[in-house]
Amino acid sequence: MPAINKPIKIVQRADAKEDGYERVLSFLRNQLVSGRLKTGDRLLPERDLASALGVSRPVIREALTALSTLGAVEIRRGYGTVVREPNFTALADYFSLVLAQQAGAVDDVMQARIAIERQAIRLACTRALAPDLERLSQALRAIQETIDDPVQGGEADFHFHSMIVQAAHSPALSSVYAAVAKLLQESHLKRRKVIASVPQVDAYLIDHHEAIMSAIRRRDPAQADALLAEHFEIGANLREDAAAADAQLRTSKRATQRVS
Repeated sequence: MPAINKPIKIVQRADAKEDGYERVLSFLRNQLVSGRLKTGDRLLPERDLASALGVSRPVIREALTALSTLGAVEIRRGYGTVVREPNFTALADYFSLVLAQQAGAVDDVMQARIAIERQAIRLACTRALAPDLERLSQALRAIQETIDDPVQGGEADFHFHSMIVQAAHSPALSSVYAAVAKLLQESHLKRRKVIASVPQVDAYLIDHHEAIMSAIRRRDPAQADALLAEHFEIGANLREDAAAADAQLRTSKRATQRVS
């Protein structure tokens, strides 16, 4: 059954300072956030939106194109513009490019990752279904099977953490995590390579992920959260130890070269 346009009440404040483009985006954003527009709804025709908002049709078209790029709407030739279900993974490349250029962004995103995952694991302990636990078990086995390969092992490790977020069944957490997932994964792989030379790190990685998995199975949010917090803290310490050892090795090599 074709989508039916819903009546849209458009109110423009007399003191509004937005230019035409910002006015259109602001209006459509408010309609989406308020729920007056939902997935599958068709927007008014461009000429009607332009007339109601007091802007030109090219401005309307530019705003809709921007929303289409973000994945918020779909422009269907000969039919109109339809609201799409949000897909935050489409923003992963954008966030990776923008955040990667900012000093300290990776560390800030890492802190955001820790916050997201710690909340997610607490929710996963109460919300995870049998298929979620099976996916986590498969991810854990992948960590065990690839432990000797920093690249494949790092990918398996990050996938395990992603499955924790998925098991939380929180659309908000999953959406934010997906939006920065590419940057997180790249950072994760780099960090995993750094600690690859640390003695006994393989055993630690396997044992600690097993302990986290066990806490989720026991439905123990406090213990799962504590283990995950410890996991990130130990990981940070291991990276510092690896960096210090690498710096000491480089200093030793330079000293040897000078003596030679």
